[in-house]
Amino acid sequence: MEQQRPFKIPESVLVVIHTPALDVLLLHRADGANHWQSVTGSKDHWDEAWEATAAREVLEETGIDSHGAGMVLTDWCLENIYDIWPQWRHRYAPGVVFNRERVFGLCVPAGTAVVLSPREHVAFEWLPWREAADRCFSASNAEACLLLPRFV
Repeated sequence: MEQQRPFKIPESVLVVIHTPALDVLLLHRADGANHWQSVTGSKDHWDEAWEATAAREVLEETGIDSHGAGMVLTDWCLENIYDIWPQWRHRYAPGVVFNRERVFGLCVPAGTAVVLSPREHVAFEWLPWREAADRCFSASNAEACLLLPRFV
């Protein structure tokens, strides 16, 4: 008998990974035709700290250790509430239709190596912050890229 996966927690992070020159790392989703985005991901448990979720998701999706030398992870103290897309609602408990997203920035040295999780992403690209905003499929992700200069 197949074991059912637990429902996703409707609290997630968005992490804008960038260099000091404000080049932003975007990832191409494996399950989206032209979906480019920053690192995102849900809490593993309700009491997981936002920063712990951000660090875990960055490591899982890019291989970057946000606590490594030269890395600066910053909680921007911004939150977005948005509708969960209908095609993804089955991942959440019945009746859950909104997600709460906390925004972080991660400044990394230029040339930081990226190792993708092939299950989640098929390509990556470093782009200047305005171009990155234009490429994002998510409005909240685009807005975060545009806010980047205010948080460095």
